[in-house]
Parts: sequence; structure tokens; C-alpha cells
Amino acid sequence: MVPVELILLLLSPVFLIAIALEYRAARKHYRLKDSLHNVALALLHQGSDMLALLLLMPLFYWLHRFALFDIELTAVTLFGAFLLQDFLYYWFHRASHHVHWLWLAHVVHHSSRHMNFSTAFRQSLLYPLVGMWLFWTPMIVLGFAPELVLAIVAINLAFQFFVHTQVVGQLGWLEQVFNTPTHHRIHHASNPCYLDKNFAGVLIIWDKLFGTYTDAQPSEQIRYGIVGSAPQDTLLSINFHECRVLFSKLKKAPGFKEKLRQLFSAPRHLP
Repeated sequence: MVPVELILLLLSPVFLIAIALEYRAARKHYRLKDSLHNVALALLHQGSDMLALLLLMPLFYWLHRFALFDIELTAVTLFGAFLLQDFLYYWFHRASHHVHWLWLAHVVHHSSRHMNFSTAFRQSLLYPLVGMWLFWTPMIVLGFAPELVLAIVAINLAFQFFVHTQVVGQLGWLEQVFNTPTHHRIHHASNPCYLDKNFAGVLIIWDKLFGTYTDAQPSEQIRYGIVGSAPQDTLLSINFHECRVLFSKLKKAPGFKEKLRQLFSAPRHLP
């Protein structure tokens, strides 16, 4: 089993305990069918990831043969790897909101109208197909071992589980540096003033550096979900509804150049 899946599997009891505690404290934020869908989507996502990574590992090892540097694993280089991966995650996440091809996968995560720890499980099985893994290849080419890169990706994603909640409020000075539930609730909002903000994985500093950060507005109550055509409440529709939306746009687009533009242009959820 590759590191990314093993790490998340080992942490799954922690995730389940957190869900149980949150449900006990604030069950009003949960709907049974929505939560069951989230768990099923997580299992489908993990299955597709495991298959994709088994197929991709030879490519990662091949790329590593051409690494620019032979990076020795030390406390400093490990910190640098965490920082670089979080930076790359920010750009992957931002691109997923601005490129329709990537939005095919990421829209699944935003499709719930509820916000709780189980929402973190709501992931797409299309991530390997749309090319999420491409965003980690610069680390491999730079000189970080593929196993280390995948382990750091897993830890980053595990951290993000804990920002999907409405029961945690402001966290003081941590809000200035880290992604927190306060920041991430805004990211999941469908209000026009909150769309495409706060893309952080672990560090909110990237949003502040690149102009995508916003605070909550006291007069604007958060509405969760997506703007535009929403999927039906079935696993099939949740996973593939946006593919139908994009296919319809491609079908109407005249000529190859326009079809290509539709693939890489912003999805219609943008204001």
C-alpha cells in the first residue's frame, strides 16, 4: 500500500471519533443521507487513488532519476518539503476553481449544503483522471523522494479534515498563519462575496500573499453548496453531473480551438 493511503487509513479512527463527538455536540449540522453519501464518496475516492498511484509510481520513480538535486532528508529539508507541498496545494486548489477540467473533480467536495467533519470525506473519484498528481511532480523533479512527497500530501489532507466544522470558532493568533475552520467555512460558501476565496491547505499565508483571502462579514450569513446546476442526490449524479455540464458546453462549442478553451476556462459557478 502506498504511503498516502496508509497514513489516511491509520488516521481513520481519529476522524470517526471526531465525527461522533461533533454529531453529539451539534447534530443539527448533520443529515443522515448526506453523511452516508460522504462516507461512500470517500471509499470510492480512496479506491481510485490507490489504483492510480499503483499505476503512477513507476512514472514518479522515473522522474526522480532526473532530479535536479540529491536532497538529503534533514529537519530543514523536511520543513522545506512541507512548505513547498502546501504552496503547490494552494495553486492546485485555486486552479480547481478556475479551470473547468479540474472543477469536474473538485465540485464534488463543494456539492453538499452541509458543513461538518464528514464533509471532508466528500471527495471525487475523478481526481487522478483530471491530474491532481501533476501538481506534486515538481517536488519529485526537484529531488524529493516520491514516497516522501506522497506522505506529505497525505498529512496535508489529514490536517484539512479538521477545518470542516461549524463547532470551532476563532482560534486567536492561529488565524493569522494557519487555515482554520473560520477560514474554510468561507471557502465552502456559495455567497457571491465569498466565492473562490481562502484556498489554503495548511497555511493561510498563501491566500494573503496572492490576494485570495477574505474575512467573514457579520452581515453575510454563509450558505453552503454550489452556484448553478446542482447534482441530484445520488452517488452517480454527485460524481458525474459536472461532466454532463462540461460535455454540453463542448458539444455547443464551434471548432477545436473553442472546445479546448471551454476545457480550460472558468466553470460557470464563477461570478
